[in-house]
Amino acid sequence: MAITLNSGFKMPIIGLGVWRMQGQEIRDLILNSIKIGYRHFDCAADYKNEAEVGERLKRLLIVALIITLLPLAFESAVFQLWNSDHGHVVEACKDSLKKLQLDYLDLYLVHFPVATRHTGVGTTDSALGEDGVLDIDTTISLETTWHAMEDLVSLGLVRSIGISNYDIFLTRDCLAYSKIKPAVNQIETHPYFQRDSLVKFCQKHGVCVTAHTPLGGAAANTEWFGSVSCLDDQVLKSLAEKYKKTAAQIALRWGIQRNTVVIPKTSKLERLKENFQVFDFELSKEDMELIGSMDKKYRTNQPAKFWGIDLYA
Repeated sequence: MAITLNSGFKMPIIGLGVWRMQGQEIRDLILNSIKIGYRHFDCAADYKNEAEVGERLKRLLIVALIITLLPLAFESAVFQLWNSDHGHVVEACKDSLKKLQLDYLDLYLVHFPVATRHTGVGTTDSALGEDGVLDIDTTISLETTWHAMEDLVSLGLVRSIGISNYDIFLTRDCLAYSKIKPAVNQIETHPYFQRDSLVKFCQKHGVCVTAHTPLGGAAANTEWFGSVSCLDDQVLKSLAEKYKKTAAQIALRWGIQRNTVVIPKTSKLERLKENFQVFDFELSKEDMELIGSMDKKYRTNQPAKFWGIDLYA
């Protein structure tokens, strides 16, 4: 199941996020996910695992070509430009392609709507000032960054370009100054943080919404940010019993029926399988509305913890 982007390319409606995974763990994860059926991988320079992802994908492609073990057609390799590289977009993209051992990316996103002090291409540092606050570069506008992103399409380095963590106003501005419209806006959205107005605005204007943290962050965000997961909510637990699914599968199916792409993250094989088994049932209109009533406007991903400033304020 896939969504057709405004660029004409298709993106699988479920993908795999690879944040906070390194070494052999991510190599095993990529192999197992491809066997299960995943063809959409969400990566970022800030995850610092490009080389491992690229090495595993290259090996699998070689195996597939030699013994036709797997029908490998990666429909969506997604990558994200880090804040410190806004003034070096082409160089940063080429650096990521080299590490990933790819000729092009299916989708390249602006990771956050902020340019920060450059610390070297691909280093993904979040430089802080002496006051402990993120050192924002006020000489680089988001419009400048976007036009450099458009150059990547002209150069054949990426097929589609998009944005991430943009609100309605920033998305509107990008639509106004762009020659190539953003194909995607990747945002945090889940039953506790539904952002219905932003989702509707993007979809109305032909921008596909991808839900990062579609399960509310679960253990990862609880550990880092002390957040509460929607998966423990009695509504999802009751629906899981009704449909004979897990709470996570209910949350993912809800996201899919909103016509958003979902990219859950897990390192556990059993959950990797479960997260992909969401196409054999459908939530009723009443149950979609029930989940809709769960919204708490509760953001779980809070980079302010590391940056000394709340960019969402």
